[in-house]
Amino acid sequence: MSEKRFDEPRVGLNRIYTKQGDSGETRLAGGQTVPKDDPRLECYGTIDELNALIGMACLTATGMAIREPKLQPLPESLRRIQHELFNLGSIVATKPEDLKPTQPQITDADVGKLENEIDAVNAGLPPLKSFVLPGGTRLNVELHACRTVCRRAERQLVAVYRSTGAPGEALRYLNRLSDAFFVWSRWVNKSLGAEEILWDPNQAASAQYLTRKKK
Repeated sequence: MSEKRFDEPRVGLNRIYTKQGDSGETRLAGGQTVPKDDPRLECYGTIDELNALIGMACLTATGMAIREPKLQPLPESLRRIQHELFNLGSIVATKPEDLKPTQPQITDADVGKLENEIDAVNAGLPPLKSFVLPGGTRLNVELHACRTVCRRAERQLVAVYRSTGAPGEALRYLNRLSDAFFVWSRWVNKSLGAEEILWDPNQAASAQYLTRKKK
């Protein structure tokens, strides 16, 4: 049995509500009391939101993979990412001076795995001639929702570490993860034979109005 690199979770949820946060404050992993609108909480709250969206996409992907075997690797990747995001939340909830070597965290291996998956999927996709709009299949839309929330988490992480310095792996991971959601969203539509919806500025009401006005 291989040696575990990270500490196991130390969680005992016997009571769901403790009333300790009723004053609008909570504690970081290092024990510091902070307001609930602290940038760190905003960031790992967004990471939690992203994890929930990934859970929905994973469930959809699992159902679709029954009729389209090409999609079978996707649920496994999404489930792994959910675990990785909890590792990421662990370090975001901890000030740099309180981080421990065996604390769950993001490493180069996590970033490298995403890069390999992106390259493998993107190799079979046609080049883009415009920006892509979410649509075509439900799973495509769910993956785009994951992508946009991931980008928000990345922006918030930049704000958190602006003064303290960011673990490079954490920022690189979120940057790659949003790219992964993008290529997966395109790959899903291609695998299911759904049309890719491209941005056309002239589909806007204003463009059509100007066209009629010129006639």
